[in-house]
Amino acid sequence: MGRISSRDQTGLDMMQLTGVDERGVVTSDWRQALPMLRGDVVTLRELRLADAPSLLEMLTTEEVARFISPPPTTVEGFERFIQWTHRERAAGRYVCYAVVPEGMDTAIGIFQVRQLEPGFGTAEWGFAIGASFWGTGVFLDAAKLTVEFAFETVGVHRLEARAAVLNGRGNGALAKIGAVKEGVLRKSFLRNDVYLDQALWSMVRDDWRQAKAVWGSIIH
Repeated sequence: MGRISSRDQTGLDMMQLTGVDERGVVTSDWRQALPMLRGDVVTLRELRLADAPSLLEMLTTEEVARFISPPPTTVEGFERFIQWTHRERAAGRYVCYAVVPEGMDTAIGIFQVRQLEPGFGTAEWGFAIGASFWGTGVFLDAAKLTVEFAFETVGVHRLEARAAVLNGRGNGALAKIGAVKEGVLRKSFLRNDVYLDQALWSMVRDDWRQAKAVWGSIIH
C-alpha cells in the first residue's frame, strides 16, 4: 500500500498551506491568516509588529528606497503599515509576506500581491529587500514562493509587475523569474519630484506552467 501524500495535483504541500488566525485557530483560508511558505533559504510568513524595527532599518536606505514608493520613516509608521496589511488581507484584496532568511527571526524585506480587479483575476506584485541581502539567493527563493502562492492558492490569472527602467537590478530579477517584458510606461512613477519611466512585466498562467516545469514545486 502506497504512502498517502499530502500534496495535491498542483504539487503544493497542503499541510503547509494553513495559517493561524488571530484566535489561534488553524485555517486554510489565506484571508483569515497567511500560510507560512518555506523555501530553500527563506521563510515567508505574515508580518508581525515586531518586524517594524528591522523593516525600518532595511527598507529606508537610499539603495533600496530610490526605486520604490516612499516607505515609512519611523517604527510607528511601519507598525501602522503592518496593521494595514492585516486589514487588507482580511478584506481579500492584498497579500503581504515578510521575508525571513534561514537562521533569522525578523523580516529583512517584503513581497506583496494586490488585486487589480475583483477576485484577483489580474494582480500586481512587488518586493523590497534589504541591500545587504542582494545577491544571496534570497530574492529568487522568495519570488518563486510568492508567484507559486499567487497562481496556485490565490487563483491569479495574470500577474503584473512594474520596475523603473533605471532599476537594472529589479528588471533583471523579474526577467530571471520568468516574467515577460511587455513595454514601457512613460513617466509613470513619481520619485523625488521626477517622473520616471517604468517597464511593465507580466506572467500569465501559461508562463507560470512553463516556469514551474523547470522549477518543480518549491513550497515545502
